Amino acid sequence: MNVYEVVRGSTSIDGLRRAERVRPAPGPSEVLVRVRAASLNFRDIAIVRGKYIGGPLTHDTIPLSDGAGEVEAVGAGVDEFAVGDRVVATFAQGRPPAALGSPLDGMLTEYICLNVDGLLRVPAGLSYEEAATLPCAGVTAWNALTEGKAVRPGDTVLTLGTGGVSLFALQIAKTAGARVIITSSSDEKLERARALGADETINYKREPAWERAVLELTDGLGADHVVELGGSGTLPHSYRAVGPRGEISLIGVMTLPEGDLSPHAMMFKGATMRGIFVGDKHLFIGLNKAIAVNGLKPVIDTVFEFDAAVEAYRYLRSAKHFGKVVIRI
Repeated sequence: MNVYEVVRGSTSIDGLRRAERVRPAPGPSEVLVRVRAASLNFRDIAIVRGKYIGGPLTHDTIPLSDGAGEVEAVGAGVDEFAVGDRVVATFAQGRPPAALGSPLDGMLTEYICLNVDGLLRVPAGLSYEEAATLPCAGVTAWNALTEGKAVRPGDTVLTLGTGGVSLFALQIAKTAGARVIITSSSDEKLERARALGADETINYKREPAWERAVLELTDGLGADHVVELGGSGTLPHSYRAVGPRGEISLIGVMTLPEGDLSPHAMMFKGATMRGIFVGDKHLFIGLNKAIAVNGLKPVIDTVFEFDAAVEAYRYLRSAKHFGKVVIRI
């Protein structure tokens, strides 16, 4: 079967190479999936560059944590799925949980065998390409807004940037009746975000102290929820942008530290910060229910063909995308 591998010790996108492997067969409690689509996250860029947790890979690894396809065969004892069912893989597999794409082989392959517990049905109405965006970005956004301080009607949600997690957060927040403020360095992307339902937009290139704009838009109070995707470089701004008893969902690690990282600015507000690393299967199930009820459609920027996987990586790294980047397999 055709696969892509990130070669051992890779430190650049040049370490992503096409390869062939033997097609697996499902064992007991396993399902063989014919993968039809996989999506990329910035995590995948970090892995191929050797910058992810643990450093460069120690063995050749099939990348990508997010993918969907159809059941090709089932192993002994599998009653939950049948041949032809449309399925999507969970980000983490097994006990203790380990993530697809690193350390486990991932979804940039024609076929993969997964334990039955690591699969869910594709929500009705979604294509394979749309379903492939859910396991990491979708579940992360759902975790940010439904666990901890759950979003409520009338809340103000601030989300940073217009990548996959941020746009899922926008959509989820709007279905909950919240007001959404979104940031970007591109006016064109901000207009597209407004078309998706964003109530207010801030161009952080023109307004580098964007927390002041958040305070102005909220009568000096700040946001009830901050979906923090920039990481240490934007945290000082988020400390000032969050409102009384608000919550910062710390997700991103995409920017370098700058300024004072002390959360002292949050203290007198009684605000909290919660670290998020995707989410478990029960959160994925909750997201899928919300998709079914609300008809939520993931935002896909570009779908690349399997032969153009390297170009898909380069495009994601360029940060020109709005929403998710997907590879059709």
